[in-house]
Amino acid sequence: MVIETYNLTKWYGNKIGCQNICLSVSEGQVFGFLGHNGAGKSTLVKMLVGLIYPSAGEATIFRKPLGNPETKKMIGFLPENFRYHDWLTGYELLHFHGALYHISSREREKRIREVLDLLGLTGHEHHKIKTYSKGMQQRLGLAGALLPDPDLLILDEPTSAMDPLGRKEIRDLILGLKSRGKTIFLNSHLLSEMEMVCDHVALIKKGTMIAQGSIHSLLGQICEVEMQVAGLNQGIFQAISGMGCAYRQENGHLIVTVKTKEQIPYLVESVVGNGGKLYQLQMRHNSLEELFLELMGDGGKNLADNSSTSRERNI
Repeated sequence: MVIETYNLTKWYGNKIGCQNICLSVSEGQVFGFLGHNGAGKSTLVKMLVGLIYPSAGEATIFRKPLGNPETKKMIGFLPENFRYHDWLTGYELLHFHGALYHISSREREKRIREVLDLLGLTGHEHHKIKTYSKGMQQRLGLAGALLPDPDLLILDEPTSAMDPLGRKEIRDLILGLKSRGKTIFLNSHLLSEMEMVCDHVALIKKGTMIAQGSIHSLLGQICEVEMQVAGLNQGIFQAISGMGCAYRQENGHLIVTVKTKEQIPYLVESVVGNGGKLYQLQMRHNSLEELFLELMGDGGKNLADNSSTSRERNI
């Protein structure tokens, strides 16, 4: 595993940053970490990169404890709220970062040219950073994170200041890094972007993990079925409720929320067996945004309250 945490916890006095965080990130994985502002995402990231110390729990990166000097050389980091020396040029900033990583002068020059090309900044490297747009500054931050050719890239809101074209370019960059075996730990509030690049995601609410798993399995846990049914009656509604499924009528169709796909054949039996005529059935595909809204509402509270382990919900 590239990242493993065991009940990792951070308190700020009597205020919780995050608590009992247990997660595993495999090599070559794009792992998304989701939550509202203030939920504890950046607190976890700061502990992983050594900016703050945990109050309790343990964590390893590349199977070594947090803060290991050799491990730090293998990590590239883009913080959410970065501020650069705006009197420097982009080239000078990257040169400075390369020196901090102890990259040799010859290799540093080579890597600076490579990351400038990769991030579309060639031709702007000798301009003062204060003249850069927010999107260009974000690209420069990514260039700095990529400079040491890290095996683990930790990105906190990497596309927040970019336009749609810039977000697509960064999405393609992330997928390209994944194809090279790099591991990316990603914080973002742009859920559609996360859905397109992440293999696994974890959701945090008020400092506590409430769900984690593969995109496929997580999106499969909330499933809506749309049916065109003639002869709807109270017996059908009672049978659906007896399965533990919520239902509603929408534009003349019956919409049923099932817990798993395995419930669908029994749903059909409930409709037909109680006198309904089923003319059409189709599944509605859920998005990561829908999952997020569902779990961060009352559903997320219930998941956390019903948990009996520190890994509140693993899929």
